[in-house]
Amino acid sequence: MTRVFIIIAGLAGLLAVALGAFAAHGLRGQIDANLLAAFNTGVQYQMYHALALLLVAVLSQQLPGQKLLYGCGYFFIAGMLLFSGSLYGLALTGAKWLGPITPIGGLAFMFGWLLMVCAAFKFKTVKK
Repeated sequence: MTRVFIIIAGLAGLLAVALGAFAAHGLRGQIDANLLAAFNTGVQYQMYHALALLLVAVLSQQLPGQKLLYGCGYFFIAGMLLFSGSLYGLALTGAKWLGPITPIGGLAFMFGWLLMVCAAFKFKTVKK
């Protein structure tokens, strides 16, 4: 699973950079400023959580057997899809029905971070 998280983190980071450039050069002046701000929020949170997913991959190698970390990674991926994806869709199409999906993605991000905290409490150091 670590390898999959690294691949998804890399692709999500790549896509965040590409979408950020698209927003700056292709969307500016083409859509309402509020929609552009929403799009950029999606880009920011996607990049933050691409890096967080990479951290989960590294931690899962350092703390083997931590299934909570895998859950953390799954929630980060779900958050990127739901939170950032809904903001992209809303900004590009104006489809208001996407608005209620965004908080579900935000909750996924929060659950991911909560699982990281739980994993830290569960981890016990080995004394030599």
